[in-house]
Amino acid sequence: MLGIVPAAGRGSRIQPLGFSKELLPVGSRMDGHTERPCAVSEYLVRRMVRNGVDRICFVIGSGKSDILEYYAAGYDRAAAIFVAQPSPVGLCDAIFRAEPLVGSEETVLIGLPDTIWFPEDGFCRLADDRLSFLLFPVDRPELFDAVLVDQDSRVEQIQVKQRNAATEWVWGAFKMPGSIFHRLAALWRERDGRDEYFGTLVNAYLAAGGEAWGVKAGTAYVDVGTFNGYRTALRLLENNDIAEEGTPITVPSGRSPVPTLPGEGG
Repeated sequence: MLGIVPAAGRGSRIQPLGFSKELLPVGSRMDGHTERPCAVSEYLVRRMVRNGVDRICFVIGSGKSDILEYYAAGYDRAAAIFVAQPSPVGLCDAIFRAEPLVGSEETVLIGLPDTIWFPEDGFCRLADDRLSFLLFPVDRPELFDAVLVDQDSRVEQIQVKQRNAATEWVWGAFKMPGSIFHRLAALWRERDGRDEYFGTLVNAYLAAGGEAWGVKAGTAYVDVGTFNGYRTALRLLENNDIAEEGTPITVPSGRSPVPTLPGEGG
């Protein structure tokens, strides 16, 4: 089972940090008996591992070697693989950089490394044998990809950053079998790679007869890529301490420490 983490974006909304936004410290984790800062991307990676992922592909760009150094030893039971995206030209391009690693029979999990969401077992709520999106209710769906579903939870349309979105439910992560991943990659190439956003590609996939499902199992979703989102994430984690149950994270030895924010001590 493969997890894909697109981590090549510049993170301009929250810079300057002096390090990749995916390593922004948010909350803490237990390293044995020691409490340490937790990089924001670890929340996604932890959720992938919880669903059974044994390989995690980080798609990184130039200037992001700190992500490679941080995750070089893998994460818990999952090995780390690194693929380069020469230019940050969109989510589709980043995701499909991992295509050579995807077996047709395996399950693929994809999420965004600068988000924090609940429940932790969200990926486990999605079927392995179909393209399915984990949906979350948000206050401003026009900032995200709003997902319209019918009464049987089939996706009818994805409204990509659309004003006056018809639903408050947006996707925060998704899962699919490798065979569908390859079909989507082929469709993206047929469309000359013009789909920057995954939602527009899925709309084309649906129009061509493909199917997707939306699962309204998400309870909280925060984009940590802005300062307001960062503050909201801290409150979310504080309010979900019980839900997290203090689950310790097994950290391989040799991992580099999480960078500190500008102005903080080492």
